[in-house]
Amino acid sequence: MLIGSRFFLAPTLFRAPPVTLYTSISRFSLNNQDSFISITPTRLFIPAASLRRDETKEVDDYAELKEKLENLGICCNSVNPEEYTRLMCPKCKGGRSMERSLSFHMSSKRNSALWRCFNIECGWAGQIPHNSTTSDGVHQLGRMNYPRILTEESLKLEPLGDMLAAYFSTRMISKDTLKRNHVMQMAGDQIIIAFTYRRNGMLIGCKYRTLEKRFWQEKGADKVLYGLDDVREADEIIIVEGEIDKLSVEEAGFPNCVSVPNGAPQGITSKELLPLEEDTRFSYLWNCKECLEKVSRIVLATDGDLPGQALAEELARRLGKERCWQVCWPKKDESSSYKDANEVLVNLGAEALKEAIECAVPYEMQNLN
Repeated sequence: MLIGSRFFLAPTLFRAPPVTLYTSISRFSLNNQDSFISITPTRLFIPAASLRRDETKEVDDYAELKEKLENLGICCNSVNPEEYTRLMCPKCKGGRSMERSLSFHMSSKRNSALWRCFNIECGWAGQIPHNSTTSDGVHQLGRMNYPRILTEESLKLEPLGDMLAAYFSTRMISKDTLKRNHVMQMAGDQIIIAFTYRRNGMLIGCKYRTLEKRFWQEKGADKVLYGLDDVREADEIIIVEGEIDKLSVEEAGFPNCVSVPNGAPQGITSKELLPLEEDTRFSYLWNCKECLEKVSRIVLATDGDLPGQALAEELARRLGKERCWQVCWPKKDESSSYKDANEVLVNLGAEALKEAIECAVPYEMQNLN
């Protein structure tokens, strides 16, 4: 799946019913002097049995749905049922980027629809359920998951102190890299790392980590990739499993790297991908769709354990396996390999990490079995 959008011509809804030609003989008379046959004019007759009630109802339902959508400013002429289609949002008109930010879905029977605008400044959402009991049949949900306005002051963040600077030094992460990525700490008596999530330079989220590896995130914030601004114009990107791995890959010379915000799943969630509105665990991909859909090559550098491999599979399914490569971490000994980017950086150095990333293999080739 990929995050890219495709547009299709809507299939023809109106089908002409079969038409049967009938003639009838109204009079017939024959005698010695003349004979004649009188035939009434040919008339068109449409047998009632040829009209399929379900098709007629589908046409009526679609006409009603289309009228309701047009009253909201949504044009669904280019929509293919059961597909998610990107349309121009009638509320924000695509925002400053003027992109098609409205994700729209119509049911297979063309009698219901739902939508959501992924413009961060809009977020308008709604649905038209089948046989709705509301007066106009429209449930407008307003703004979904409206992101909080965050500042370093409101989150009580401060620059890294000496203790955490020393900690990152043991992980081979330099002060310059920490500063460029706006890594901070929470003010107070406890030692808590704050990985700030930014979009277009603005603080939109924060993930916290203790030295004992306890994690939590700010509530009510948009889920996006960590380091999103570093890949906004990139043609090739690297995706890792954690923030420290993103910083490690940067130490190896690759700033075009992002981390997922919520780690790896314990296993592959489902054989079938969930609809966009239900794919909440991977909402950060949809929230970064504008950036990701322009990328031609994606290197998956997730952890080498089973959850890391499951994450790689989930990402590849959504981003498109044909444009994904996978990193194989160097061997630690005969029976095991290093687990992640930071382990390689700490134990083998930046050049070894760089080489591992450069030697990534096509994902489909790596996972033939």
